[in-house]
Amino acid sequence: MSISKPSSLLSSSISSISGTVSNLNNELLEYVNPEKPTHDHSSVYYKRFFISKFNLGDKAIEAKFSAPMQIADGDQITVAGYQKGESLQVLAYNNQTQQVSSNENWIILGLGALFFFAVAIGLLNSELVAEGALVPKLFLFGFTVVAIYMGYRALLIREAVKLLAS
Repeated sequence: MSISKPSSLLSSSISSISGTVSNLNNELLEYVNPEKPTHDHSSVYYKRFFISKFNLGDKAIEAKFSAPMQIADGDQITVAGYQKGESLQVLAYNNQTQQVSSNENWIILGLGALFFFAVAIGLLNSELVAEGALVPKLFLFGFTVVAIYMGYRALLIREAVKLLAS
C-alpha cells in the first residue's frame, strides 16, 4: 500500500491511496421518491446509491456512487478522497487490474451550482426580497447554500481526479 501526497482544497484534504482490495462488501441503498404515485412501480422513481466498503492494506475505504464500482477482491486500485470518521470517502478511483477509472460527474455538479446561484441572484433582485418579505429571503438563503455545496463538491471531485492523474 502506498499513500501519495495529499492535496488541500479550501479546508478539506484530498489524499490518494494505492493498494490491493480486501474484504469487499457491496451494498445497495435504494429508496422511493415520496412524490411518486403509489400505483406506479416504475424504477424511474427509485433513487439508488451503490456503496462499496473495503480495505486497502490496513485502511478502511467507503465509496458511494450512482453506479457500482468495478472492483473485486485482489484488484490493485488507487482511490482519491477525504477522511470522514474512520474511513476514507472515495471521490474517484482507478482500477489498474481491470483498467477502469471512474468518478461522479463534477461538470454537472458545477453547472447545477451555477443554476442555483443564478436563481439566487434572480431572487436577490426581486421586489419581494427588497420589501423584506421572509419567504423569498429563506428561498434566497436556501438556493445560495445549495449552490455553494454543489460547487464545493464539484471542486472536491475535480481535485480528486487531478490527484489520480498525477
